[in-house]
Amino acid sequence: MLRGNSPARIDDKGRLKVPSGFRAFIEEQYGIELFVTSLSGESVRIYPMSVWNEIERKLAAVPSALPARSRFFDRVNYFGQAAELDKQGRVLLHPRVRDAADMTGEVDVFGLYNYLEVWNHDRFVTKLQREPFTDEDARVLAQYGI
Repeated sequence: MLRGNSPARIDDKGRLKVPSGFRAFIEEQYGIELFVTSLSGESVRIYPMSVWNEIERKLAAVPSALPARSRFFDRVNYFGQAAELDKQGRVLLHPRVRDAADMTGEVDVFGLYNYLEVWNHDRFVTKLQREPFTDEDARVLAQYGI
């Protein structure tokens, strides 16, 4: 399982060196093929290709006329591109998603169960301040035993 946060850097060529703990798990469990995308342009999501294929399989069952399905595909395809981990454990973030998510310099790589989410460090700190964890959040999660 992918969990926690690992600081990283985006190099001058727009590549993220996937932190070693995340890289080892992804390669062992899923291989080197990835799908790199975003839903909002604020952050980057890196899915092992088999995980992304499962999402697409589920989406195939959603009626094509449903606006939410179209909006989802619009975003993930606009920002998305297939990629691979190279021999040094790097993945190229293509310019459209890199520019939208301000993927330069210091970033935070979060493990979110079966995919990674990458945030510009300063942007994520701002998000934490803008969206605090509230008592209502705690109540909602308590309904699920958390």
